[in-house]
Amino acid sequence: MGQLSGFRYREIVRILKQFGFAFYRQAAGSHEIWFSAKTRRFTTIPNHNSDMPEGTLRAILRQAGISPADFLTAEKS
Repeated sequence: MGQLSGFRYREIVRILKQFGFAFYRQAAGSHEIWFSAKTRRFTTIPNHNSDMPEGTLRAILRQAGISPADFLTAEKS
């Protein structure tokens, strides 16, 4: 298990809000589109109750333009 494992939807959303992301619209099924007006980037987040798989979280961060190190630093504050 890597450093990005064990995060849940609510934790991820809380941290993305710190980076300027806001809910944009509902997507297919339980997925949501979030947008940052500051960086003009979109990211898709699955809204599930279980822990987010590490690969999925890495893909979310890649879409958002956030490095894993910055994400983990923001998580601690």
